[in-house]
Amino acid sequence: MNVLVLYAHPVETSFNAGLHRLIVERLAAAGHSIDDCDLYAEDFDPRLTRTERLGYHDQRGPTDAAAGYVERLRKAEALVLSFPIWNYGYPAILKGFFDRVFLPGVSFKLVDGKVQPTLHNIGKLAAVTTYGGSRFRAMLTGDPPRKVVKRMLRATIKPGASVSYLAHYSMNLSTDQTRKAFMAKVAASMDVF
Repeated sequence: MNVLVLYAHPVETSFNAGLHRLIVERLAAAGHSIDDCDLYAEDFDPRLTRTERLGYHDQRGPTDAAAGYVERLRKAEALVLSFPIWNYGYPAILKGFFDRVFLPGVSFKLVDGKVQPTLHNIGKLAAVTTYGGSRFRAMLTGDPPRKVVKRMLRATIKPGASVSYLAHYSMNLSTDQTRKAFMAKVAASMDVF
């Protein structure tokens, strides 16, 4: 499959960077074609401009600032998100990607005022993430990132597509052992992706 890996972390020596490298290596070793989109390395601008907002519902063309990213999303047969949870949400750069690339006519269309998902080219979705706090604390906040992946993104892609959410909680208390165990879980998941 052609797998778009969306990676969002600014520090190349972080645990998240290690997870990202592992994801790309394992997917490539399994024979997938990888489009590795490192949002920080590509200097993706997460800010939705005034012009983009005013024209949000208009059909976008090849001169649109996000056109290259839209094309990459449309070519993907699978999507893997690799990111940390900060303040119980996505890093701003990843949230900005959703705002600027998951557009009407790209990830959904409006028909008589109702949303109809259109990313049916994506048949598999996985999220690999880390939380500073515990699963319990994430649940207390409603765990918005998990819900976006498991509900909203699931509804946007091909009906019946496989969706997985791999999270390492309590990073603030993690040990070499817990991090290695999580890396093994991610590796196994990517090996059979």
